[in-house]
Amino acid sequence: MDMKAISRDGTAIAYGRTGAGPAVVLVSGALSAGSSMGPLATRITGGLGSVPYDRRGRGESGDTAPYAVAREVEDIAALIDAVGGSAALYGMSSGAALALEAAASGLPVTRVAVYEPPFAVDEEGGEERAAYTEQLSELLAEGRSGDAVELFMSLTGAPAEMIASARRAPWWPDLEAVAPTLAYDDAAMGDGLVPRERLASVTVPVLAVAGGASPAWMREAARAVAEAVPDGTYRTLDGQTHAVDPDALGPLLTDFFSA
Repeated sequence: MDMKAISRDGTAIAYGRTGAGPAVVLVSGALSAGSSMGPLATRITGGLGSVPYDRRGRGESGDTAPYAVAREVEDIAALIDAVGGSAALYGMSSGAALALEAAASGLPVTRVAVYEPPFAVDEEGGEERAAYTEQLSELLAEGRSGDAVELFMSLTGAPAEMIASARRAPWWPDLEAVAPTLAYDDAAMGDGLVPRERLASVTVPVLAVAGGASPAWMREAARAVAEAVPDGTYRTLDGQTHAVDPDALGPLLTDFFSA
């Protein structure tokens, strides 16, 4: 990330840009920095300019307490202003919830695409998210960053043996370093359920995508988002999971954002 935009509260937000055309701001998910969007950025073509960035508290971006989802919306507003005054948004996972909130907040957004926003689709799922929020808050308050990352990985369905192996990996301290931002993603997800009333205020076209090999609830959540906005389209990518291949996703996003 070789550029900085200054958010409303003075926080410096680091970003990069691939291409010089109409901007597409890429919003990463939990525990991810803007570099995670690098491969996808190069596969969004058609004369578009991809703008990956480090969300606050990650990578080369700063952070300012107290946190609020509105501050992250202001970060996106600062990025949009820096890259020309209007932009499309792409959000991955919990970053999808943030992208949708930015559009609902009235930012100068032209289109929004999201991949597998992890909203719960029933009350049971909502109760699971509420329990996660409570546990996460306790672990972070106690400074137990590693346990907070483990809790998040468990929520995503990672098996215990995979988590145990990850804790021994050389990159585990990097995850612990950004563990406090798990609370940011959790806040962006609201109560965890599809925010249908809020989504109804999104006035721009929305493309909601899910992997054909992902769990059924992820496809249901993406479909529910597409149905909740006034101008929504739902698509699946055959054979893809939550770890979507940029080669599969890039052409779909290029077509949507170029329309």
